[in-house]
Amino acid sequence: MSLTLTQIKASLEDGLLSFPITDMDEKGQFNPATYASRLDWFVTHKVSSIFVAGGTGEFFSLSEQEYKKIVEVTAETVQAKVPMISSVGRSIPEAIAFAKIAEKAGMSALLLMPPYLTECPKDGCYEYAKAIMDNTSLPVIYYNRANGVLSADYIQKLADNCDNFIGLKDGTGNMQELNDTIKSVGSRLSYIGGVPTAEIIAEAYLSIGVNTYSSAVFNFVPELANLFYKSLRAGDKETVAKITREFYIPFVRLRSKKNGYAVSLIKAGAKLIGRNAGDVRAPLTMPTAEESKTLATLIHQSKAILAG
Repeated sequence: MSLTLTQIKASLEDGLLSFPITDMDEKGQFNPATYASRLDWFVTHKVSSIFVAGGTGEFFSLSEQEYKKIVEVTAETVQAKVPMISSVGRSIPEAIAFAKIAEKAGMSALLLMPPYLTECPKDGCYEYAKAIMDNTSLPVIYYNRANGVLSADYIQKLADNCDNFIGLKDGTGNMQELNDTIKSVGSRLSYIGGVPTAEIIAEAYLSIGVNTYSSAVFNFVPELANLFYKSLRAGDKETVAKITREFYIPFVRLRSKKNGYAVSLIKAGAKLIGRNAGDVRAPLTMPTAEESKTLATLIHQSKAILAG
């Protein structure tokens, strides 16, 4: 079953977006069986879309063959119950090759990651994005972050020239620039919050019209993630403030201890709740025993919040 563009965009504009970690076995190899089980678990927790092989899913560390297995397992398991979106990126030839794999597997759309280069000019990023969008039939969401940040005028130009450019995921947290883009480009695109632990600025996102965001902590506290999102959209400021103060702020402080912990802590959290997905691959590192203990305390705190 394939989803319509209207269904895909609707899912991006209302509902919690999930980004599952990628399961590895004890030898550090992709584990399709436990990954399929993880996807099943995700879908039962009322996510609006599922983004596989994303930043949280260590896209940057996956081989082409592993990526192929991931999108095939996703299509088999999720069966388009919700939109299935997979990442592409790296070099232009690699991104096009990954896009073809995703198309063949039956993905609903693509998330275009920034290129790998220490510094990229905006006109070059535009050409990079356009070349990839021009070579796929799938709808594409552009991840505006790191080396691939585009200003409002380039985003408008990309929207004018690529019909399959349907969404912008913000990874900058720069509200001035994002508001400029939203007010300039308008409803032509769907807008998604995408800074690490996006919940920490979800209220700011919502204030300028960004209704959805990517939730990495959904991997180990899905009930809390859903409660936070529901409370945010309902205008329940008291609950939003409580969860932010008691869970998200301490989590972000822990995450800030080392580069890469935005992914590593998510895998550690999954292990702590009995849904082990193995360790992250180098160059990322897993948290220390003491940091894992702190994370376990936060997970316990999330249960206390849910219990009221």
